[in-house]
Amino acid sequence: MRRLLHALALGSLMLAATPVFAREAGPVTHSMTERGNVKIEALSQGSGPTIVILPSLGRSGEDYDAVSRMLAEDGFRVLRPQPRGIGRSQGPMEGLNMHDLAADVASVIEHEKAGPAVVVGHAFGNFVARQIAADRPDLVKGVVVAAASAGKVPPGSTEKPIGPEMRKAIDGPSDPSLPEEKRLEYLRIAFFAPGNDPRVWLGGWNEAVHHMESHARNHTPVDDYFAAGSAPILDLQAEHDPVAPRRFAGVLKSLLGDRVTIVVIPNASHALVPEQPSAVAREIAKFSRNLDAK
Repeated sequence: MRRLLHALALGSLMLAATPVFAREAGPVTHSMTERGNVKIEALSQGSGPTIVILPSLGRSGEDYDAVSRMLAEDGFRVLRPQPRGIGRSQGPMEGLNMHDLAADVASVIEHEKAGPAVVVGHAFGNFVARQIAADRPDLVKGVVVAAASAGKVPPGSTEKPIGPEMRKAIDGPSDPSLPEEKRLEYLRIAFFAPGNDPRVWLGGWNEAVHHMESHARNHTPVDDYFAAGSAPILDLQAEHDPVAPRRFAGVLKSLLGDRVTIVVIPNASHALVPEQPSAVAREIAKFSRNLDAK
């Protein structure tokens, strides 16, 4: 009997340590939204309150397959609009600014009747997420910035948010002319924490989209998107992120105050999502549920 009770107790502990998901994730479906001469493809999965995920610089929403599945299993609908130039998304690629990219995503949220949604922006995607919240607050109930450069440094600092050497490491992996080992070196420098495998991001880069998004960022005043309107913000910081180092990462909270909540994800760098997908999904879900409970 004592052994039986011990086994039952051990089983209960194991169940408690295992995530219990609300439902099956279901298949990923694809839809198209047209806005003038722009067509945006969106990946959709699950049902429930909507979470929109926006990818890193020059990359695809498919980077978030694992996180999207976890969130769908946890009772959310996940939308992943593809940037122009990726998948079936298309439109002019020259002379854009952050307002243009935000409008692409806003059109998907409207088309899918998914607002107000929680909008998650990973790395570069955080600029787009904050721009949507500033331009279309009716479509956004909260913003998650993940491994995010704030675009500003703390008051009194003379450093640039991203220096020239780090910029080289950020841009290098998307350059197909570079040898694989050099690209891996840049991935280790800028994107992956020690011990984490950078090879998972050797593929999936789109050089044209990288240039398009970089131009948009460089031709939009930071203050256009910095504050994310008045939306609540979850700042998911990666413990070992050299692109958005933690000495800078608190600038959102220092300037925006209590509507910013900071959570640090251990054993992760700027790539974050392929390094710690479960932790990222858990914190996004927690933030989303807290918003719905208010």
